[in-house]
Amino acid sequence: MPTGTTRIRLRPANNSRVPFWGQLAIGLFWLAYVLFGILSNTGATDYHFLHWVFLVFTFVYLGYVLVNNAPIFGTQSYLEFTPGYIVHKNGLFRPKQVFAAENITALELKPAVLRVRQKDGEIYALNLREVKGKMRKTRFREQVRAFATKHNLPLQEVSPTAAA
Repeated sequence: MPTGTTRIRLRPANNSRVPFWGQLAIGLFWLAYVLFGILSNTGATDYHFLHWVFLVFTFVYLGYVLVNNAPIFGTQSYLEFTPGYIVHKNGLFRPKQVFAAENITALELKPAVLRVRQKDGEIYALNLREVKGKMRKTRFREQVRAFATKHNLPLQEVSPTAAA
């Protein structure tokens, strides 16, 4: 299967205290302040180099805000079903979680969580509230079922209507 059909894009819950547009406005105000300090003649003292340092910090901050909130480098958060693995990536600066099929003992598919039970006793809960859209949710459920049947894994599934 091509990657486009096995990868499900996740939209992490926006739990930041300052929303994206607020962070961007802070960065732009900071940029305007620094540029005003550079272009004005009042800062022509020994500390004039600090304006350039703050200008670099401003661009680093704006870059960080854009990279974390906009899919500049492609999909940042996803859940992918490969032939032998389930791969969960939770963001750009977060490591991948790889679950090999031979290490999985059971899968529990509930309306809000996918639990992956492993042979070593570990249980990983993957938040499914990040899967947005009805078509993505149905495609995700189909891929979990296909993965479980392909690798003969027991799948305990609770339907969304029964949980309500």
